[in-house]
Amino acid sequence: MRELEISPNLQTFGGEGDDRSWLSAMLRGMGKRCPECGAHTLFSGYVRTRDACPKCGLDFSGHRADDAPPYMTIFIVGHVLIPGALLAKQLFDPPLGLQFAVVTPLILISTFWLLPIIKGGLIGVQWANRMHGFAGPDWDPESDV
Repeated sequence: MRELEISPNLQTFGGEGDDRSWLSAMLRGMGKRCPECGAHTLFSGYVRTRDACPKCGLDFSGHRADDAPPYMTIFIVGHVLIPGALLAKQLFDPPLGLQFAVVTPLILISTFWLLPIIKGGLIGVQWANRMHGFAGPDWDPESDV
């Protein structure tokens, strides 16, 4: 019988313990706060996470919110602003320069505003589900195989 090898890059759910509310963790993350204690410490820069929460010590290095937040942001911005721009074009027929001058800043502002909110929310959901590095220090990934 062949043994399974656990890759360190494997996306896993794991760990046991008290249930963690995914909704409150997601809302804390969306507020750019630590999903465990709620302190305003999730990011050290625009979307760069801290290594750990200075208040409760939660290690943020295990999160895997790298590619999904930009995709989600583009999806939301595209589905909200583009139909509005197309509707304005049909109703008012503004000059091309005016369209560019209005729509481009709206897209950029909403994208840069939403990206850290979505990334924080995704980190909160990962913590609540004990995904990746949030399972706890005593969790052994081989025990779930």
